[in-house]
Amino acid sequence: MRRKLAAGNWKMNGTRASLGEARAIADAHPDLALDLLLCPPATLLSAAHDLLADTSVLLGAQDCHCENSGAHTGDLSAPMLADVGARAVIVGHSERRENHEETSELVRAKARAAHDAGLMAVICLGESLAQREAANTLDIIAGQLSTSVPDTATGENTVIAYEPIWAIGTGLTASTAQIGEVHDFIRARLERRFGSGVGLSIRLLYGGSVKPANAAEIFAVPNVDGALVGGASLTQADFSPIVQALEASS
Repeated sequence: MRRKLAAGNWKMNGTRASLGEARAIADAHPDLALDLLLCPPATLLSAAHDLLADTSVLLGAQDCHCENSGAHTGDLSAPMLADVGARAVIVGHSERRENHEETSELVRAKARAAHDAGLMAVICLGESLAQREAANTLDIIAGQLSTSVPDTATGENTVIAYEPIWAIGTGLTASTAQIGEVHDFIRARLERRFGSGVGLSIRLLYGGSVKPANAAEIFAVPNVDGALVGGASLTQADFSPIVQALEASS
């Protein structure tokens, strides 16, 4: 049975004053039958680790470099993230792929670096609106999945997050039929590549304007093991109902 996962991606939001919300989220869910992951900006990782040390909340980062060290000004390596207490890292988010022109080959290298550092890689996939309208969604997902996921992937060190680009921060949400089609497709591809053991153990998250109002409907879709939540994860008031909806779906 795959353990459900509610992950919050704070993106480029938050200062030290925002950490009270992280603690409020932790305090609101002390005994969960699922995993709770928060990914604040890198500037807050050390302070967040100290603040959440006595809670069950897992701490994650939003990106990492594919090398462990070197002349890469402004970048952070996976071992550095692990050193400040991160347990996971998001790689391949559409905002990184688009704004920084990251390829699936680079995402794969970052995921492998995360694995080598003992971090869980949350690997993001997703199609644009033009690709969706051209009926190319499954081809795009197939290509991103095969290239972005390293051979070292297991159920313990890898999570796949399907985030249709057209539904991120737009208020639009994929229909349950669309979500189900893509998640079932990803599951089948993972089983084909890794075998049923590993293929069935890797958790699949949905992301894209997940809110309290639509969370329960999304979590009722087969092969949806949780959510990667953006803006709604910034406050306890918005995130807790999503967490509760996920717990109720277990």
